[in-house]
Amino acid sequence: MRTALKIVLMALSLIPLYFAVTGVMGGAAALNGGDAVSAGLDNQFRYLSAYYLSLFFLIWYLLGDLDNRGTVLRLLVLAIFLGGLARLYSYLNVGTPPSDMMLGMGLELGAPVLVIWHRIIAQSTGPIVP
Repeated sequence: MRTALKIVLMALSLIPLYFAVTGVMGGAAALNGGDAVSAGLDNQFRYLSAYYLSLFFLIWYLLGDLDNRGTVLRLLVLAIFLGGLARLYSYLNVGTPPSDMMLGMGLELGAPVLVIWHRIIAQSTGPIVP
């Protein structure tokens, strides 16, 4: 079960890596169909896109010692979940975003499952298998 969680975390880490690279390189206009956006919006978008890179690195940090870094996992999942709540707020107040962002919101709101999974592993008895 521990190995499966690590594989899932590795796979999920590719999502923020993708958005970090595309967000920093493409800017906000890439999400706006190529239409120009204000310099301030683009600047903020690229700045926040860089945070995705730190999310990628934090996930890989966790993988180094998943058993002893549960607090980091919980904080990371909290940040992801809060981002999902922000997307939900936007969805309810501004309108439906593109389907890939709806998928992202679903993943973010479902992220607490990872904490539950980790807790089950931490409480299990038996040999620790990587």
